[in-house]
Amino acid sequence: MSAHDYSDLNRFDEAVGHAPAPFDPLRLCVYTTVALIACLLGPIAVLAFAGVAIAGYARARREGLLRSRCKLGDTRLVLMYLSVIAVLAAVAIPFWVMLWLRIWS
Repeated sequence: MSAHDYSDLNRFDEAVGHAPAPFDPLRLCVYTTVALIACLLGPIAVLAFAGVAIAGYARARREGLLRSRCKLGDTRLVLMYLSVIAVLAAVAIPFWVMLWLRIWS
């Protein structure tokens, strides 16, 4: 056996600092969950998500947000886009329900 002392090998070195945190792919999990909900609930989920987004953007616009990081940029365009999606989802709900009734009957 060797008489070497290895007790200093696993110690924190302040000169090096902390290692950067690894990438957390939380967004991918969130996107998958949203896609699953949309798949199961169809236009009902789309209408719900659009409603939450409209409420969020309307509040942000009232508080002074004029430009969004959304590709559309102007919050008025984003609100218009979300409103159109919400209306289309609301129109699609009866057709979606009829489709499921036909499948289950």
